[in-house]
Amino acid sequence: MAEKFSLKDHLFNQTTLGQLAAEFAAAVPGFDAQRFQAQALSGLAERELLARLEWMADCLEGQLADDFATMADQLEAAMPAPLDPALKDDDFGQFIHALPGILAVRHGLEAHRDRALDLLYQATKRFSMEFYIRPFLNHWPDETLARLAQWAEDPNYHVRRLVSEGTRPKLPWAKSVQLETAQRLPLLEKLHSDPTRYVTRSVANHLNDIAKTEPEIVTGMLRSWGDAGRQDPKELAWMTRHSLRSLVKQGHQGALGLLGYRGDIVVDAVLTLDADSCRVGERLGFRCVLSAPQDLPVLVDYRIIFARSGGKTGEKVFKLKATQISGAQPVTLTKQHLLKGDATTFTWHAGPHELVVQVNGQDVARAGFEVVL
Repeated sequence: MAEKFSLKDHLFNQTTLGQLAAEFAAAVPGFDAQRFQAQALSGLAERELLARLEWMADCLEGQLADDFATMADQLEAAMPAPLDPALKDDDFGQFIHALPGILAVRHGLEAHRDRALDLLYQATKRFSMEFYIRPFLNHWPDETLARLAQWAEDPNYHVRRLVSEGTRPKLPWAKSVQLETAQRLPLLEKLHSDPTRYVTRSVANHLNDIAKTEPEIVTGMLRSWGDAGRQDPKELAWMTRHSLRSLVKQGHQGALGLLGYRGDIVVDAVLTLDADSCRVGERLGFRCVLSAPQDLPVLVDYRIIFARSGGKTGEKVFKLKATQISGAQPVTLTKQHLLKGDATTFTWHAGPHELVVQVNGQDVARAGFEVVL
């Protein structure tokens, strides 16, 4: 049997720690690379991914200056060359280069704000400082936002991306940041016309976060960006779809309307399941025939309403197809849905379940089936 892939071991191991040790040995007089590598490696096994970064920072700071100004100089001197500024996307850098961010928060947050922010500015050109800007936003909101407003116009796209990613309200794995939506919007306004997909994806993810609690703000902002015409139309169309993906799953009519899908026309649907029951690990086949009185673009999703323990229910939305219904010709859609036994977001329970087809945000057909374990 193949050994299970371990992300934490892939990121932090003898090779990557050796690289980091060599970078500091070349830049910091007296730095003992072998000592750092041996100490850091000795504490990895019992720690998870983010805890490993904290441990590595513990090992590193033992060989750096005690005063933060000198420490920051040492950290900058040991940084590798910036990530390629000519690229447009997917140049995330290496996790080992997150350590300056950890030490900036530990030693610079309280008494050395400006020097610490300068350090984050340089570090994010090597690895995103999205986790480490957030304590500064919470502790020094006005001053940090002022700095981010400048960075939103920086020539380096990694710096610009940090402005959006670091202020996201629901950044995965990250601590919350205490900002009002009104404080975030001017930054997104600057960034929405960015020429780099790495930045515009972050802006779209940021809007998707906001949409979960304030959908009308998001749809209104996207409309205003369309009217302003500062972003390439194709890129803005992509951003709009990506920003509204959660609202589309919810059938939000404002979001669907912005994407060109009407919810005011009745769509007839006939839904047929291939079987009345399905075993976990197998596929549930279904067929849905859609018709409408006129030509109509449609976004078709389906939801599975599944049983939970204690008699409760939950549901999950899946994409089916974006297509066009002709008034003269019905559209037939088919799908073989796998009941994954290793699903990470929910657990299958035996008993009655339901499949619901949704067209342009409206439920148009449903059918029940039994799940067998």
